[in-house]
Amino acid sequence: MRGSEDRVKVMQAKIGSGHELISFRQSEGENAGYFSSFDVIIDLNLDDESSRLPEYNLFDGRIVIGSAVKKSLAQMCDENNLQTSFHFIGINGLPAFLDKERLEISFLNKDSKNAFEKTAIAMNWKYKIVHDRVGMVTPRVICMIINEAFYTLQEGIASRDDIEAGMKLGTAFPYGPFEWCDKIGIKNVYETLVALYSSTKDERYIICELLKDHYLLAETVHA
Repeated sequence: MRGSEDRVKVMQAKIGSGHELISFRQSEGENAGYFSSFDVIIDLNLDDESSRLPEYNLFDGRIVIGSAVKKSLAQMCDENNLQTSFHFIGINGLPAFLDKERLEISFLNKDSKNAFEKTAIAMNWKYKIVHDRVGMVTPRVICMIINEAFYTLQEGIASRDDIEAGMKLGTAFPYGPFEWCDKIGIKNVYETLVALYSSTKDERYIICELLKDHYLLAETVHA
């Protein structure tokens, strides 16, 4: 498994104690035989670092599960000019979504469904199949709501606290849009919106300047 420490911990809990989990670095994967003993590879950073995808073609006939929110599975393959030799499965790997009871899953090819079902049963995963599209479903909706909340705040229509309370009381959401943003991470929200607009050209995904300012400030602070 590859991914940030917090997401690896969440996935480890999702997999359970009945399965051995090995975390590995990119450099280890450069060894052609490194993946030979693995049953499944999970890469929670894959849509951020999709250039590593070709090394997984050494994983012939088995399952590779990669985060596919900011890029679709098909897009990652196209960018790498790759015909996959493995079952390529997409997962909503953004923070705040991995610990949900039901995971969002997409397939590059429909014939991977049976192979994945066996893995999901073994790990006791519940999941919902969605189309292989940028943003999947839940991230697309939540990031759009976050963006609209920033527009509302920017225009002075309501305060942050009022927006949070209104969304939770009016829609029964577990979190307000700014709470969602904190949990997902401003970087992930911003980059998902950029990817959605690039893919769809839908004006709903044009990023609010206030959200962009928060993203740039966060990038500067952590630089």
